[in-house]
Parts: sequence; C-alpha cells; structure tokens
Amino acid sequence: MSHLISLDQVSFSVKAPHDFTWLHDLGNVFVVFAEQDSGNLSFGVEKNDVKKFVKYAGASPLHFAGDPEEAITRLKEAIPVYESLQHPNLVNLVEHFQLENGYALVFEWFEGEGLHPHWKFPPPLKYEHPDSPYFRFRQLSIDHRLAVLKNIFEFHVHVEEMGYVAIDFYDGSILYDFKHHQMKICDIDLYQQKPYTNPMGRLWGSSRFMSPEEFIEEAEIDSRTNVFLMGATAFALVGGELDRSIEKWEASQALYDVAMQASEKERDNRYTSVKQFFQAWEEALRIEKNNEKT
Repeated sequence: MSHLISLDQVSFSVKAPHDFTWLHDLGNVFVVFAEQDSGNLSFGVEKNDVKKFVKYAGASPLHFAGDPEEAITRLKEAIPVYESLQHPNLVNLVEHFQLENGYALVFEWFEGEGLHPHWKFPPPLKYEHPDSPYFRFRQLSIDHRLAVLKNIFEFHVHVEEMGYVAIDFYDGSILYDFKHHQMKICDIDLYQQKPYTNPMGRLWGSSRFMSPEEFIEEAEIDSRTNVFLMGATAFALVGGELDRSIEKWEASQALYDVAMQASEKERDNRYTSVKQFFQAWEEALRIEKNNEKT
C-alpha cells in the first residue's frame, strides 16, 4: 500500500502517511527525489528567488526497506561529516533541524545533474540515451572531463588530510552543470573518520568503484582504499569503467598508467595515499603538456 503526497508543484508516494507541511516554511517545493533506497527523501524548494536542497529522514520511502529511525540516525551522523569536510567542490550544508517526526538537512542549491540517474536512465540507457547525463558528459571534451577529475581528486586529498575515508562515492555523487561546466560532489553521508575497519563484508556503494577490501569484513579501509576509488573514478569518466583496457581509455598513456596503478587489486601495489596519487597524476599531465610544446 502507498500514500500519495501532493506538495505545491510535485506529487510522490510513500508507504505510510506523513506530515510534510513544514516544507512550506522553507519555500515552494518544485522538485522531489523520492526513489532513493537510503531512507531519505529530498526536495528542491524556492523562496524569494533562492533555491535550496532539503534532505529529510523520518518518512517511509517506497524503495526503503529499513526503519525510518535508522535513517534519521544516519542523517544526523552525516552532519559533522559535511561540517568537517567543507570544500569548494562539495555541496554546502547551511542548516539542519529536528522535526516532530524526522530530521532535515538544508543545502545550497546547485544547478547540476547527477551522472548516475538510476531510476530515469538505468543501464544500458545510462550509457546510450542522448538525454542521459552520463552519456552527455562522456561527449564532452577530454579537457572538461579531466577538469572534473581534478576537482574530485582535490576534494579527496582534502578528505584524507582531514582524517576521513570515502565510503559510497560513485558517479551518482557527482553533480555536473552542463551550462557553466561546473561540478559539485554530493552525498558524502557515509564518509568515515579514520581508523575505520569494514564492519559488514560488502560495504555500501557501487561495486564499479569499490576496492577488494570493501567486500571483506574487518579489512582496513584507508588511504590506499581511496586511491583505488580515485583510479576507478578515472576509468568511469575517461575510460571503459570496468573495462580498464587502453583501448577504452581516452586520455594519455601516462595518465592511464597512473590510473592502473591506483586501481591495482593488490593494496601494496597502489599509491600509498591520495595525495601521492594526485601528485603522480599532475606530473603525468605536466609531462604530456611539455611534450605537446616540443
């Protein structure tokens, strides 16, 4: 059974009745994201020509099988993560507050599209449909895509320096503004402070981006884990994703070699830190540019 909720310009369904009238204090609701399986519902609201993004836990989304109280706890635990990891390449948390039946986080609005819109463009449509954000992103010049990778790498150097590890980062965490060629990272709710060991076997996330240790209970999740993540991200944006052959790679051989070392299954063969990986990546870019000049 589902219950239809209508708010301003949007309608969506939840498993049980829930009060969303508090959203009216934040502005006019112009979009809803109701299909996540995290237990959260998200809304775009606008007031006095200012848009904001609201992430809310406490209701029972159709695709969520857990307890709303668990979703509330996870959302509250995400607050210090966003506060500690503030960065120009991360969506900005502006406020958060308790409600009678839930909890809300409010972010600045960013006019970007997620690169993994699973419900609208599930594979293979994600890779083939001309309206798919991922497909459109892959049609951009290599320079635009390398600029996005640089922003992602810079943020995760910052994550490392702040004593955190990235959990559940994938292309759905990347928002891209095609008009202004800008990007932001979102949904870092599950990033964890170090030291962190795998508590459950398969961790949260997309297997396309996950290292072997993210499938092993009690394995250490650390900087080398995130090095693998950065390599996998490079292959997702300028290569063949899980097909890591040179034939699918669209950048230089030098960058390919860096990405390959980063995404080695054997931890000891990877770079020791995201900072070291990023330095190797930047050096490969510098050599490439010097070669182009000669």
